[in-house]
Amino acid sequence: MNIEKTRIEIIDCAKTYPDGTRGLQPVTLTINPGEVIALLGPSGCGKTTLLRLLAGLEAADPGSRILFAGQEVTHLPVERRGIGMVFQSYALFPQMTVEANIAYGLRVRGVSAEVQKKTVGELVDLVRLNGLEKKRPAELSGGQRQRVALARAVAVKPRVLLLDEPLAALDAKLKESLRDELAELLRRLGITAVHVTHDQHEALAIADRLAIMSAGLIMQVGNGESLYRKPEHPFVAQFLGRVNRLERDDSAIANGIISFGDAVLACPEHLKAHPAVLLRPEDIRVEAVCDGQPRATVERRVFLGDRVQLQLKTANRQLMMAEQPGDTLFREGEAVGLRIDASRFLPAYDN
Repeated sequence: MNIEKTRIEIIDCAKTYPDGTRGLQPVTLTINPGEVIALLGPSGCGKTTLLRLLAGLEAADPGSRILFAGQEVTHLPVERRGIGMVFQSYALFPQMTVEANIAYGLRVRGVSAEVQKKTVGELVDLVRLNGLEKKRPAELSGGQRQRVALARAVAVKPRVLLLDEPLAALDAKLKESLRDELAELLRRLGITAVHVTHDQHEALAIADRLAIMSAGLIMQVGNGESLYRKPEHPFVAQFLGRVNRLERDDSAIANGIISFGDAVLACPEHLKAHPAVLLRPEDIRVEAVCDGQPRATVERRVFLGDRVQLQLKTANRQLMMAEQPGDTLFREGEAVGLRIDASRFLPAYDN
């Protein structure tokens, strides 16, 4: 099935509600043809508002611009934008079979029965629903219902696919398996897609790039690894994964060091002026005590299957979090040594 790959341009797009509440500050974002991008952030950050503006379900503030493949769609009604949507509930028609659900959009557009049958057949093959065409939604698994919703959304060959928290209602184990399935389906479809979620693992697994949002603004855009390792804002560093924060007093700044309990580490050159630095829990290696290295006491140990999470207290009573392999044997109350690669420190921007 040939699906259009559309470039999306969002230019100074904002939303102010009648009571004066700013749902979205002016944001600018370009989404490449065929790219899957995730709008990621906590509740109230503006990601759903931006999705609704793209869909035409909300009117943008004056001066906002939205373009699909170079065409201005800012003021077009939802039915003329050429979008497909997948909702949290999937919103399938319970009384209809799989094939009837997929064909619904084509039927209401007056597409011939022959074209409907051909399109449904192609999509059933594409999303691997063969043999389930006569089933109703109640007879399907969560993953199968998700595939029906995707097939229905793309049956009308939309220019853009919008996904509004499609996995939010699922339990953790099912969500993990379905996010991988969804990622594969989107790659096979090759459609330009905007995926809204507050779940960072889901966003990392599914999207080509992530737009991290907070307080109605896009804080940073990039692939998961670059955002995780090179955050440009403290919110991005702290939202995407976990971080430990180490404060640096005037003396530490003047001497170019980072105090770590009863030990000091040389501060990387590019961080020497920063009053605080950040360190990911997995970048702290816990081992038997050796002379000359930072030390700590294990305050709490949490076994998480493939890894162990340790809460550590340094000599100056600073609490740190470290994540270690699942076979780590250190227990609560034990003294441990800490090995830290100074190149892993991140700047704690305070602007």
